[in-house]
Amino acid sequence: MAGHSQFKNIMHRKAAQDKKRAKVFTKLLRELVIAAKEGGADPTANPRLRSAVAAARVANMPKDNIERAIKRGAGGADGDNYEEVRYEGYGPGGVALIVEALTDNRNRTASEVRSAFSKHGGSLGETNSVAFNFNRVGRITYPLAVADGEAMLEAAIEAGADDLESDDETHVVYTQPDALQEVRTALEGNYGDPQEFKLGWVPLSTIAIDEEQAQTLFKLIEVLEDNDDVQEVIANFEVSDEVMAKLNG
Repeated sequence: MAGHSQFKNIMHRKAAQDKKRAKVFTKLLRELVIAAKEGGADPTANPRLRSAVAAARVANMPKDNIERAIKRGAGGADGDNYEEVRYEGYGPGGVALIVEALTDNRNRTASEVRSAFSKHGGSLGETNSVAFNFNRVGRITYPLAVADGEAMLEAAIEAGADDLESDDETHVVYTQPDALQEVRTALEGNYGDPQEFKLGWVPLSTIAIDEEQAQTLFKLIEVLEDNDDVQEVIANFEVSDEVMAKLNG
């Protein structure tokens, strides 16, 4: 997971920001629609929608866009029949990948994901073919500025969380899946609404890959994340600081 975070930081610096922003908005809008469709248009009574709204605000999405997406979802508008789909497969070096998507066309998304794997040194498998390499967890994300690492760790443990991971931008609190809501509520009392809270995946162990494998894997992840249907890609790789420095250079 740490390796994936490093990759994201590299791509953030290299990507064209306008294009990246448009892709982020597309993914956030889909999450707003499906959250409102499943749980209603009131964020105070719909935790998933509240999280989606918070994420949209962090991305500086215009208020009108957020409100229109919520209305579309709550109204069950035609063309907004998104469903959640999970794809699993292996990338270069035997790295396991989980791809989570929101799609209105399973055939199209499956074809595009399969093509991405096959063109970049991977192979798409069946559902549950790699999930055993990961733990299902609750994940709550706050910006780094809300608290220092020690204070956040203390608050997370007191709230019933299992672990905390901090980088140069965020604190990520991990919980058992059935404790996600309880921990989120407790942390909100101290730090307000999180940037994100959702069920996610954490690798049980990581696989070390070399420079050539990393280049191909990062391209695969980039292509997958560039797909409008794909919401998140999780991988269990590990890259040495030396290799990361070469790729970053």
